[in-house]
Amino acid sequence: MSWRRPFLLALLLILGACSNSITPHWGNPGAASRLLAIPLAVRLAIRPPPEALLDDANARLLADAVAEGLQAADVPAIATEAPLPLDWKLDITAAVSGTSVQPRFMIRNADGREQGAVETTPVPARNWTEATPELISTVAAQAIPRVTQLLLSVQAARASASPAAIMAGPTRLRVIPITGAPGDGNTALNSRLRTFLSNQGYVMQDTAEGAAFAVTAEVSVLPVNPATQRVEIQWIVSRRDGHELGRVVQLNEVPAGSLSRFWGDVAYVAAEQAAGGVQTIIRNASTPG
Repeated sequence: MSWRRPFLLALLLILGACSNSITPHWGNPGAASRLLAIPLAVRLAIRPPPEALLDDANARLLADAVAEGLQAADVPAIATEAPLPLDWKLDITAAVSGTSVQPRFMIRNADGREQGAVETTPVPARNWTEATPELISTVAAQAIPRVTQLLLSVQAARASASPAAIMAGPTRLRVIPITGAPGDGNTALNSRLRTFLSNQGYVMQDTAEGAAFAVTAEVSVLPVNPATQRVEIQWIVSRRDGHELGRVVQLNEVPAGSLSRFWGDVAYVAAEQAAGGVQTIIRNASTPG
């Protein structure tokens, strides 16, 4: 579907900054994301996890499964008890939460600094205690694409940062699930936003730990008349403590039902435009005075 009229953007900045408007612009699909096709030039070492609440055999099995899956995704990875001095590390942990166990995968650079973390679907505690090879394979299969995306995000952030910024570590943003969009809109907007913000130098992650800011979106699609619907997307940026910093608001009218299934180029354009506004909000919040 062609998106013929660009979104009207209104950026509302709080923190005493001046109000801004973002001029919509069109990009060439794929051009901004070519950086993510370049493999990360480090090796990722995965130790059998001592803090994953697994016995030794299953800990080794999980490390092996994740390493093999990452290798299949063209990520240099190895399961080893003895990482090399320049290896990056993937630390696997698990924490009990009620009746479930939450697996977590954290990437550290060669200096031991945390670069970001992802989580997989919680597992019933009893199943985790009596883990089967099938369960280990399922958890590894969930982790592999999320770890890969996090690595690519880290790479994009490092490529766009100064040496001083690399030493300090890139700014990490938590992406809170987007809500309210029909069809595949929530997923499509989330994916596109991650790509554009990664290209701006941010590390995107699902978890709150280590994130300086959070971003999400609320979408509403309402009828204007039998032939037309109004789409409103509010991209909300908040601080680590939950304080809202600002919003990027996008409005447009579309043919009724045109977004009921696939968002396609609409998600691309909306996220591309919104990413600039999100970056402006974060920059204003990060600038003293």
